[in-house]
Amino acid sequence: MRVLFIGDIVGSPGRKAAKEMISKLKKEEEIDFCIANGENAAGGSGITYVIAQELYNSGVDGITMGNHTWSKNEILNFIESDNRLARPANYPQDLPGKGYAILNGKNGKLAIMNLLGRIYMDNIDCPFKAADRELEHIKKEVKAVVVDFHAEATSEKTALAWYLDGRVSCVLGTHTHVQTADERIFPFGTAYITDVGMTGPCDGVIGVNKDIIIKKFLTGMPQRFEVAKGRIIFNAVLLDIEEKSGKTANIRRISMIMEPK
Repeated sequence: MRVLFIGDIVGSPGRKAAKEMISKLKKEEEIDFCIANGENAAGGSGITYVIAQELYNSGVDGITMGNHTWSKNEILNFIESDNRLARPANYPQDLPGKGYAILNGKNGKLAIMNLLGRIYMDNIDCPFKAADRELEHIKKEVKAVVVDFHAEATSEKTALAWYLDGRVSCVLGTHTHVQTADERIFPFGTAYITDVGMTGPCDGVIGVNKDIIIKKFLTGMPQRFEVAKGRIIFNAVLLDIEEKSGKTANIRRISMIMEPK
């Protein structure tokens, strides 16, 4: 099966670019599943019901989240009923939502799992142990598993990929909004990239108005963030996954800069 995973979608510019590119790539690449990190889809922080539906209508089959999962309070109204959205599995287990989702497609099933890093991030449960727990349930239904590891430290991301090698189809890093050039396949068939990158404004600072961020660094004072304007970057990876074994045969980076319309 062929899977397209889109890096952190940032605000309205990111959503528009994702819609355009999903339509194009589904035709050109014969994509079976499209997954997107949507934790910044609503104005650069969080997600709403309307925006989640917009992403699904654009061709996204499953949404993963991250440290901004709860930024929009209204997510509490729909996260339990949305069986295509996965929030970090290592949040406390009594919180609403699930750490994984199983998607049904024309050519088989695909599981998506979301995990949150702990280095330079919130103090939460261990992502390694959370992955073990979730896989006990997932593997009863499906072997092809895409893991979105929303984390800051490259060492933590790489370590998790080695830990899960052969047990998941891929470990894809998100959160830093900067695509890395280290895509590879580990010895037992798990694909890896430290960060997929982002889909959103590229003439700002990781999607935010550059003047606001510069002022924050110069003054040290809190600033109200705004999504930047201008050109848009589309970052994603394309994976060829063997459904029966769950191993990945190929991973390819995609990076395109688009002029605003």
